[in-house]
Amino acid sequence: MKKLLVLILLAALVVAMAPATLSAQEEVNLVMGSWRVDDVAQMEALIAAFEEKYPHINITFDPTNPPDYNATLQSQFETGTAPDLMYLRSFSVARQLYNQGFLADISDLPGLSEAFSDQALSVWRTEDGVQYGVPFIAVSHGIYYNVDLFNELGIEVPETWEELLAAAQTLKDNGYDGFANASGDPWTIAEIVFMNIAPTFIGGYEGRMAYLNGERCFNDEHVVAAFQAVADLAPYFPADQQALTYYDSQQIFLMGEAGMWLGGSWDIPFFESEEPDFEWSVFAVPAPEGQEEEYVTFHLDAGMGMNAATEHPEEARLFLEWMTTAEFAELFANLLPGFFPLNQQAPEIENEHAAAFLALNEGRGLDVRWAWEGLLDGSPDGYTLMQDNAIAVLNGTITPQEAADNLQEGLAQWFEPAQNCPAG
Repeated sequence: MKKLLVLILLAALVVAMAPATLSAQEEVNLVMGSWRVDDVAQMEALIAAFEEKYPHINITFDPTNPPDYNATLQSQFETGTAPDLMYLRSFSVARQLYNQGFLADISDLPGLSEAFSDQALSVWRTEDGVQYGVPFIAVSHGIYYNVDLFNELGIEVPETWEELLAAAQTLKDNGYDGFANASGDPWTIAEIVFMNIAPTFIGGYEGRMAYLNGERCFNDEHVVAAFQAVADLAPYFPADQQALTYYDSQQIFLMGEAGMWLGGSWDIPFFESEEPDFEWSVFAVPAPEGQEEEYVTFHLDAGMGMNAATEHPEEARLFLEWMTTAEFAELFANLLPGFFPLNQQAPEIENEHAAAFLALNEGRGLDVRWAWEGLLDGSPDGYTLMQDNAIAVLNGTITPQEAADNLQEGLAQWFEPAQNCPAG
């Protein structure tokens, strides 16, 4: 009888405590900022998997047009309207947000060191070891090609830079554009043309570090060769490329009017949704004849950060913790083919085009886009210098040597390694 009474009292105590428990699970609404306006449906599906595990947390995915994202996020932080979670650009752009006090220190987040390599973590970490972002997305770069058109014209996948130019010439001789790329949206020349091919000519990661360490000047023979490669491609771009946007160039390829397109893995979902009436695949930028080393730009593109002023830090951290799991990595990789999770426990890629892109890494050196690390911290920044000079070379208004000299002179205005590098 006493035992029964104790059980009844315990049950009553549990019921009495229920409101407090329910209160702890009160519904919480979070907002996630991003520059990926094309991924709303996929990210909502990913978020739904998280919300199923934590029914009291609702996350709204609220992306901003990519070119406006940095300025918009900065303004949101300054006005106290920033999202609770947000995509973070890699290297200095996100680091500046942390330095301004806008991003939370998540160094003690469970699972970080187990889930990610030190290299990936370092991209969203201060020099003194404060982690302010969870490594999230890598994207790859390469050359899309029309398999059916290559077969029809008897073109083999190029294995050298010289063979690539010969393939482009064959396409041009048969009434096609060699490449569908265009400079109407300048960033595309920076990111999917110049920084796609640059590692091949400057020597990948080791070469890039030589510039950052002041061992090479930014107008040496390797940089001239990278700009010369842009000049090599110029005759095979559409005749009116200066006036064509990113979307226009995609459509030229998708309509079968060009045989190749220098692009990134992030366009796989768009290309698949357009359902072109030909088979397409990708290959890596080939090296010049006689050069054994080959490289792929495999860019550590996005981290995920937490607003230091969020009203719901516990719930936001739960999402960041979930990002360290194999479950998250597998869901993300297959919901968004072409966006590769940075988790060390790499999931199997089901999408054939994404798998083909990832396979380009095998046997090749990998590095991030050239301008990202160290060259965005001053003015004129390396990105703008590379972009504007590559476009000028493409349009034939300056020579590759002049482009390289402009890059060196611009960076030497503020970047100490460029000021002290050995003159050629």
